[in-house]
Amino acid sequence: MIRCLFLMSLLVQAYLAKSGGDGGKGGGGQPAKPAAPPRKWPTLSGFPPLIVARGGFSGLFPESTALANNLALQLRYTDVALLCSLQLTKDSIGICLTDIRLDNSTNIAEIFPKDSKTYKINGHDVKGWFAKDFSSQVILNNVSMVQSILSRPSAFDNQLAIATVDEVKNSKPPLLWLNVQYDSFYSANKLSMSDYIEKTMGFQGLSYISSPEIGFLKNMKKKAPKETNLIFTFLGQDEVEPTEKKKYGDILKDLNAIKDFASGIVVPKEFIWPVDANNYLEKHTTLVADAHKAGLEVYASGFANDAIISHNYSFDPTNEFLQFVNQPDTIVDGLLTDFSPIASNAIACFANNDTKREKQVDTLIITHNGASGVYPGCTDLAYEQAVNDGADIIDCSVQLSKDGVAFCSDSADLTGDTTAMPTFMSKSSLIPEVQKDKGVFSFDLTWAEIQSLKPQMFSPFGQRTGCYRNPAAKNKGKFMTLSDFLGFAKSKAVQGVLINIENAAYLASKKGLDIIETVNKALKNASLDKVQVMILSDDSSVLSKFKGDKGYKRLLHFKETISAVTKSAAGEIKKYADGIVVYRSSLIVVNDGSFTKAKTNVLKEMHAANISVYVSIMRNEFVAIPFDFYADPTMELATFVVELDVDGFITEFPATANRYLRSSCVDMNAEVAILPAQVGALLEEIPASTLTPERPPSPPLDVKDIVDPPLPPVTPVSAEGSKSPPGPPGAPAPAPSSGMAVAANFGVCVAAFMALGLLLSMEH
Repeated sequence: MIRCLFLMSLLVQAYLAKSGGDGGKGGGGQPAKPAAPPRKWPTLSGFPPLIVARGGFSGLFPESTALANNLALQLRYTDVALLCSLQLTKDSIGICLTDIRLDNSTNIAEIFPKDSKTYKINGHDVKGWFAKDFSSQVILNNVSMVQSILSRPSAFDNQLAIATVDEVKNSKPPLLWLNVQYDSFYSANKLSMSDYIEKTMGFQGLSYISSPEIGFLKNMKKKAPKETNLIFTFLGQDEVEPTEKKKYGDILKDLNAIKDFASGIVVPKEFIWPVDANNYLEKHTTLVADAHKAGLEVYASGFANDAIISHNYSFDPTNEFLQFVNQPDTIVDGLLTDFSPIASNAIACFANNDTKREKQVDTLIITHNGASGVYPGCTDLAYEQAVNDGADIIDCSVQLSKDGVAFCSDSADLTGDTTAMPTFMSKSSLIPEVQKDKGVFSFDLTWAEIQSLKPQMFSPFGQRTGCYRNPAAKNKGKFMTLSDFLGFAKSKAVQGVLINIENAAYLASKKGLDIIETVNKALKNASLDKVQVMILSDDSSVLSKFKGDKGYKRLLHFKETISAVTKSAAGEIKKYADGIVVYRSSLIVVNDGSFTKAKTNVLKEMHAANISVYVSIMRNEFVAIPFDFYADPTMELATFVVELDVDGFITEFPATANRYLRSSCVDMNAEVAILPAQVGALLEEIPASTLTPERPPSPPLDVKDIVDPPLPPVTPVSAEGSKSPPGPPGAPAPAPSSGMAVAANFGVCVAAFMALGLLLSMEH
């Protein structure tokens, strides 16, 4: 444990040291603590909202442990208070744990399996292991902390001791907040919270004392010095307060009465910004304004980066923090959070940030199917949102219909992004040249059939984690032909377009469709003289077809993780492409426990060969983000910009990247900057015995992995699969004549009778 603490101290120092020289996009220095607020805030104090670190940095480490407290105090640009939830041992020693049941956040059930008990707490029978039943010596010498929330890393479990109140005080927080949740329970068991605070602590170092019990706060009001703020904590609206036996919702109606025993209130964030049954924000309440009028400070609780938050925030925790510090009528006096560094960044970097200012670095924001984290991908709504959100380059993955119409869709298989499966299940097929699974493919449907479908919001982590994207827009939007997409891009004066071309060889040889010629004609007809055109493909032969095209930038797409690149491989890529698109794991290795491990040499070798590198796919959902980035998509972006100097992001949430890249906090020489993660630093502090065996790395990129066979000629399909001649690129083909329709229907009927006869003969 001593080794762990020592090395973590080094981690904190390394994290805070900004790199010098020419590396990345920044310079040296440490976070500066502003001497005064840059503006007068509409809080009661006039200062920025206070960040209250619940249990220190409990979003990463077990709550209130030395590591959690130290990191919360180090990584801050605004005032931070450490919150300790007080529990008392049998011998009246104060320890810091939120849950009164020790088994929820420690290993006590394994150490003392027979010592659980059941008590009546606030009218409910509660079974567990309780601090009051054990001496401090027994707990501190035998019991270790574990992470109480499953979405958080368990790698530090059983490594850290339970923190005493004295230990938290000795970490020298600028502000110490003591939360007393269960005074009535302890009093009934002959342990006094009031005596502990008054006689044992002598109120020393206490800036805040909070409690959901009115009787306790009234008692403290008689004893606490003026510099100690008493805060009344609201539980659920329908829960009953132990002293006055009233529902908290009823107590909330008389804020002036609270002023008699408290200077502020803590309320669940939903008391200020309610959410409906579908998890969308409703109109804000007047609670903040009413409380301020009564002279009460308001602290909002319940913030955690790894929790399911309102769909309005697009899985971005910074958006949620800003909702409570940017909206004039709902600016709170403080935020209680498990991820205090991210809340501090939100206030210091993005409160009242002007997203219309020029980007601070030249890193490109490239969409993945438009703003597909907000609307169904590749629809008019997704592209409109992407432009509004500040995307530099909007993308179209070109697919072809059976009758030759080019349109935008993430995949030739329409089952993921449209309602194709229930509608055209009979047309599903397995095509190994395209993908390993069965699907309903665009080239097997006419454009008219495709237009009969609805777009469908794709949530990559929905079924596994419940992180479903904007369900209100599940089937909204319209499909866009390639020509419509290019016309839209031109009308919006975007910086560029990215055209993704896949399955060219299959389409030419098996379907008689020339996707290369189709794209070329559409680009020519669009006359994009002032728009940068990028051609993306996983096939080097496709890129060869665009060699020499004036102004086109060719990008080679690697769909498998690359562990390393040789100089010869980089040189070979240069023959076909000006840049590459790789997954995040090809630049930063992440282990099976979701910790970053090391940087690869891919970016270094590519830049040495004058090849641009674009990282894909950036997503906001916390389940997609390694622990090193604190469940924060902005910190992940900062790491790829500052630590790796990527040339661009391919993202489904362009608004998040745009906000960061237009902020002054992207500059590492600025007074306030968003610090990148130190890749691999957390992993070094985890005992090897707790790690799962590593899988062997993927092989390094070889020349043979780059060069693809020449594209086959376009082969007309057989008479049975013949189609009417395609119209102009991006336009629907002419409808079949009535004679053709009759012939087709007759053929289908004959095939059906033949199939029926075959089935009957097999049955006999």
